[in-house]
Amino acid sequence: FLFTAGQIPLDPVTGKIVEAGIVEQTERVMQNLQEVLRAAGASWGDVVKTTVYLHDLAHFPTVNEIYGKWLGDARPARSTVQVPGLPRGALVEIDAVAVVSSK
Repeated sequence: FLFTAGQIPLDPVTGKIVEAGIVEQTERVMQNLQEVLRAAGASWGDVVKTTVYLHDLAHFPTVNEIYGKWLGDARPARSTVQVPGLPRGALVEIDAVAVVSSK
């Protein structure tokens, strides 16, 4: 199993949070998660569980649309919760659990 840390919208080049809206922040989070998965030899198809943390549940429809685009046909179990604050003032954070092949 691969248990990722929660990914917030940090630009990997600058180390700073993407200061844009929920669309841009969610895209960055999904890019960051994909890179973590790739580094472990996994893909979205290997993900069995995610947790989405939102500062505001009103953003759920937007985040859900972007999330679905990235996951394609993968349908891991997912929990979504609203939290009063995320690191560095992020609007979204996502973590994942994947099954990684031992090949």
